[in-house]
Formats: sequence, structure tokens, C-alpha cells
Amino acid sequence: MRKENSNLILKNTKDKNLSIQFNLDGFSFSIQDTLSKKDMYFSAYTFPETQATPENLLLKIKDIFKNDTHLQQDFSNVAVIHQNNLSTLVPNEYFNEDKLSSYLNLNIKTLATDFITFDEINTIDTKNVYIPYVNINNYLFNNFGEFNYKHHSSVLIDKLIQQNKSDTKTMYVHVSKTTFDIVVLENKKLLLYNSFTYTSNEDFLYYILFVAEQLKLDTNEFPLYLLGDIILNSRLYKITYKYIKNLYFLESKNPIFKELNLETHTNFILLGE
Repeated sequence: MRKENSNLILKNTKDKNLSIQFNLDGFSFSIQDTLSKKDMYFSAYTFPETQATPENLLLKIKDIFKNDTHLQQDFSNVAVIHQNNLSTLVPNEYFNEDKLSSYLNLNIKTLATDFITFDEINTIDTKNVYIPYVNINNYLFNNFGEFNYKHHSSVLIDKLIQQNKSDTKTMYVHVSKTTFDIVVLENKKLLLYNSFTYTSNEDFLYYILFVAEQLKLDTNEFPLYLLGDIILNSRLYKITYKYIKNLYFLESKNPIFKELNLETHTNFILLGE
């Protein structure tokens, strides 16, 4: 298991907020000062292989909690972010809380035993309906008591809308180890959100070009911002640049990156600002 973290040693006081993010490929967390809201500590664990089930993921998380003393402290507030592709967006005007499973069944297969919930995304008057990892929520509740949790796409979309200052159609691609999200905005309005699984560079490029074609985006003109698990010298970047000319990284101004051996466009959901 690969680990990246900042070097600051924190005092065990309750004047701290903890934010946790996890998926089947890894686990990361940041610790903020309660008053300043500044990130004081960050750590990311990348698993050598994708976990097959939420049960396997929980075993990994338990091991991390057992060995990482930063997670054994007291916190004023705990926020949890579930990252998976078990979600769908529903505009408020069409939303009915009694029909959560029917929304998801349009895109994924659900079971009668699945717990389904939703987030409010007020910036776009939309609900994000999704399946959280209940077993991990239960474990975290036993550790911290009550906490707030959201789906990663809710946080991603909301942050991008708040940061976006362009009045032209702009594509954002949030890259993870085996999945990626595409967000397309125009004038702070969401034109498209979707999540994809990929196993090759060609898969990655295909979905980007497919979305561009569907929205009639000119690959020589529209800007595409990359964020997450992708670097300049990667084959993933190079194959994308062959077809998308206005290709950029969405750099974070978060000061904590000065202490991290990480690119500033990574870990956007926890550290992007």
C-alpha cells in the first residue's frame, strides 16, 4: 500500500475537523483547523489493487485506522465522502423521495437490500441519488459518533461550479485509478455529468470524445481541465492532447501542497480551492 502524507505533527485537541474520502482503490483524509478552515494535515493511501467488494475495502480501512494515529484523535466535526459510480442526478422538479430506487435502476442494477439516499446540490437545484457503503458508515459511526456524508460527485460538481469563471462551455475530467468523472459547465450551469470506468487509454479518450460530440464541442476550441490521478508525462495525458488542444491542469492554491510530494491538481475533492 502506497502512502503520501504531510509532515506536520498535530496536537491532540478537538479544534480540528476531519474529512475522509474513499473508494475501492484507496483512502485519503485531511485535517482542518476548526477556526481558520485551513488544511493542516493530509494523507492518502493507494491500494496495490482494486478491492473487489465494500467488505474488502472495510478491512483495508480498519487496518489504516489501527496504524495511523492521526485518525485516533478527537475531532469537532467529521465529514465522509463516498466515491463510487452508484449515483444519478435528478432535477428537483422531477424528484420524489419515494422513488429513489427507480432513479438508480435506469443506470445500474440495485438490490432490494440496498440503502439508497440523496444529497442536495443547491447550486444546480438537483438531488444526487446514490448508494453509500453502509458497512463503512457503520464502522465510522462506531469510531466517531454522528457525522455528515456525501457522494463524491456532489462535492465535485459543487466545487467546480463555485470555481468556474468561464462563460464558455468548459469540460472538467476528474481522473481516478479505474474510473473518471466528466463535468461540463457553461456560465455556472451544469450541462453534463457522467462517470465512466476505463481499462485502457483508448477507453478514456473515447468517452471524452463521445461527450464532446454529443454536446457539439469543437476539439480545437473548447478548454478541458484535468484533475485527479493524471500527470503530464503519462500516456493518458499524451493521447488526450493529440485530440484536445486546449488541455490544462486545474491547479489548486491550497498551501498544504507545499508540504506534499503531490501535483497541485490532485486530490481536488478534499484539497481543491
